[in-house]
Amino acid sequence: MERLFSLLEQHYEEMVAIRRYLHERPELSFQEVHTPKYIANFHRELGLEVREHVGERGVVATLRGGKPGKTVALRADFDALAIQELNDIPYKSKNDGVMHACGHDGHTATLLVLAKCLAEMKEEIAGNIVFIHQHAEEIAPGGAKAMIEDGCLEGVDVIFGTHLWAPTPLGDILVRDGAIMAAADRFEIIIQGKGGHGAEPHHSVDAIVLGAQFVTQLQTIVSRRIDPLQSAVISVGNFEAINPFNVIADTVKIQGTVRTFEESVREQIVEEVERLLKSICLGADASYTYQYYRGYPPVVNHQKETDFVATIARNIPAVENVITCPPFMIGEDFAYYMQHVPGTFFFTGAKNPAWETAYPHHHAKFDFDERAMLIASKVLGNVTLDYLLGQL
Repeated sequence: MERLFSLLEQHYEEMVAIRRYLHERPELSFQEVHTPKYIANFHRELGLEVREHVGERGVVATLRGGKPGKTVALRADFDALAIQELNDIPYKSKNDGVMHACGHDGHTATLLVLAKCLAEMKEEIAGNIVFIHQHAEEIAPGGAKAMIEDGCLEGVDVIFGTHLWAPTPLGDILVRDGAIMAAADRFEIIIQGKGGHGAEPHHSVDAIVLGAQFVTQLQTIVSRRIDPLQSAVISVGNFEAINPFNVIADTVKIQGTVRTFEESVREQIVEEVERLLKSICLGADASYTYQYYRGYPPVVNHQKETDFVATIARNIPAVENVITCPPFMIGEDFAYYMQHVPGTFFFTGAKNPAWETAYPHHHAKFDFDERAMLIASKVLGNVTLDYLLGQL
């Protein structure tokens, strides 16, 4: 692995340059145009086989080694978020209201330079490496499912992926066998009351009061209806009732998210939310609409592949700690890949040791220590080559 590590270190500045180039040019989910073209051109210049428009906007590049063997897939996402960047940096986003606030620019740069280094070792490689560059991770239904349906996993034996993780110190690798990330669902509710004059509430059905009761009591579903040994989160992120100050609202719109690990808990929450909503509206002679949208399933890592990554990561000099982490309530459509082939998804620590504060993912001042990309590429590259050598 010394040659691969040496190549990655030689190309580290290029990795940084690519990341910053992409950071300046973020594109929203399902609106990616420039980014996939850039990725495809990069791989073509390496001499790899390239498929564009996979699942609509994804890119798949294949490196065929000089010797026969198995096929490893590596995945990176490349979409951005609808956030106005507040960082004062030379490579600040040039697209108003759009920002790489989750590290996907780093994921892409990591995979591109890793592909470049592995391509230089092509004749030594026994097997194939598939580089999956995925669009639209941030918004369900996401890009993974469509890319799988379009054949991105054909012939693949195993898949690995990582997420640069700003809250975790640089040098740490977080792994977990089994469920590491939650199912991520959302709901939309409209409570229909009866508007009226603010001075005459007895002639109205106040949708704001009903909505407030619902949001408050919603939290009792997790605390009093779900088994305390199982995990769940219900959060309301939007409560909308726009009216003059002296008018009782006839309509309230409520939107939120549900996070779970177990399908039985997921189903229970779907039912419990409507039961609560129905009881509140029935008592006040109001009506409602309720829509529940299933998002990504839980990300469930496979044991052998997880142990394999952990063992290899411990032997990489840049890695200081390999930690078995608790599950995260965030969601990721990497889950779909591992429903088809074995694999694992891990976190690469990306917090600069000098930073007092690491802004969280999806924050307008989000950033990460770019050295994490080099660590991620070494882990992914070592895992790939060792797998193709039959070490797993």
